[in-house]
Amino acid sequence: MATISKLSNPSPAASLSSSFKPRSFQPSYLIAFRRPLTNFDATLSSKLSLSTNSPLNASFVIRCSQSDGNGTPTKKTVLHDLYLKGGQSPWYDNLCRPVTDLLPLIEMGVRGVTSNPAIFQKAISSSNAYNDQFRELVQAGKDIEAAYWELVVKDIQDACKLFEPIYDETDGADGYVSVEVSPRLADDTEGTVEAAKWLHKVVDRPNVYIKIPATAPCIPSIKSVISNGISVNVTLIFSIARYEAVIDAYLDGLEASGLNDLSRVTSVASFFVSRVDTLIDKLLEKIGTPEALDLRGKAAVAQAALAYKLYQKKFSGPRWEALVKKGAKKQRLLWASTSVKNPAYPDTLYVSPLIGPDTVSTMPDQALQAFIDHGAVSRTIDSNVSEAEGIYSALEKLGIDWSYVGNQLEVEGVDSFKKSFDSLLDTLQEKANSLKLVSL
Repeated sequence: MATISKLSNPSPAASLSSSFKPRSFQPSYLIAFRRPLTNFDATLSSKLSLSTNSPLNASFVIRCSQSDGNGTPTKKTVLHDLYLKGGQSPWYDNLCRPVTDLLPLIEMGVRGVTSNPAIFQKAISSSNAYNDQFRELVQAGKDIEAAYWELVVKDIQDACKLFEPIYDETDGADGYVSVEVSPRLADDTEGTVEAAKWLHKVVDRPNVYIKIPATAPCIPSIKSVISNGISVNVTLIFSIARYEAVIDAYLDGLEASGLNDLSRVTSVASFFVSRVDTLIDKLLEKIGTPEALDLRGKAAVAQAALAYKLYQKKFSGPRWEALVKKGAKKQRLLWASTSVKNPAYPDTLYVSPLIGPDTVSTMPDQALQAFIDHGAVSRTIDSNVSEAEGIYSALEKLGIDWSYVGNQLEVEGVDSFKKSFDSLLDTLQEKANSLKLVSL
């Protein structure tokens, strides 16, 4: 059985910012996935544990296992306040079996789940929870990629079922689970459209989001898929220019749909955050001046604030109001890549400054635990837009090319997902070969 068990408290890290102190009354949760060893792929066993740079008052582990998960009730957390007071939906950026291990997170206030090829690569390659289904698929003559998609679809369907009450309670505004088309299709407009239609059909759940990357070839794909009445999570957005193209694709798709009721066609735009600072910080360090070094760790949040300003502009005015009359819902901004890559930065750096109405923050284990432990809710995303504009312009004056940053991060993101996808297929092929040897 999946269980929740207490851990000893780690010692506080000296680097914790004094402005990010844990609240003494707030319970905190440590989420780690410890997967049992496979009987034919022992070398892939992993123990993924989470450490935080803040003192904990009470910590818990949620374990992924082969057995049923648990739905242990938990107290109200800051995640509930984030939604009720801040207007932001907290989602969890991870998925593995058993999906019932999501139940405690739902109790804590998590309102949706995102996945990607890297997440499934970790989940499937290092867990034996998928072995029985995979064995059946191989013995039934399924090829490796077909077997992969059946494993993924089952997880997505099961997770959708858990979040269906939230979807129903919010009349389709929340409670979504995202699944991404093959990363091999990032440069294939028509292939992406067909893959999205196929995934939408086989998952067959009202609260599934089909993830499509915001690459230039896939911008037309987004319009086409939306026009077919399929809800979309647009992923891998790294620049304001590309984000505007994503918004336009959504609006174009709604207008081209021909539907009289647009209320069930929704979308989120996944704007990546921490990776922006990772790249720009390196560029600033190469410049090396005091002015440049002082801007480290500020670019990502500044650009995100300007993205929200654009969101407010685009989802207002006559064009948008005409769609609202048909039931259209705003394409919410979703903050992705919210874990802190630089340990010198506060561990809620990409969550706390990005709180605002009609947004989503999808958090992996580290960011989720940190925010539950010592996050505070207040409207921050547009609290100082002029400062964000100043940082954005100052970076340009130093020679930072935002177009280059966006394009480079997009290439890296697509490449990373492709490698994860290919690696997982290789792992599954090895498992299939082992199964065949055992059966002999």
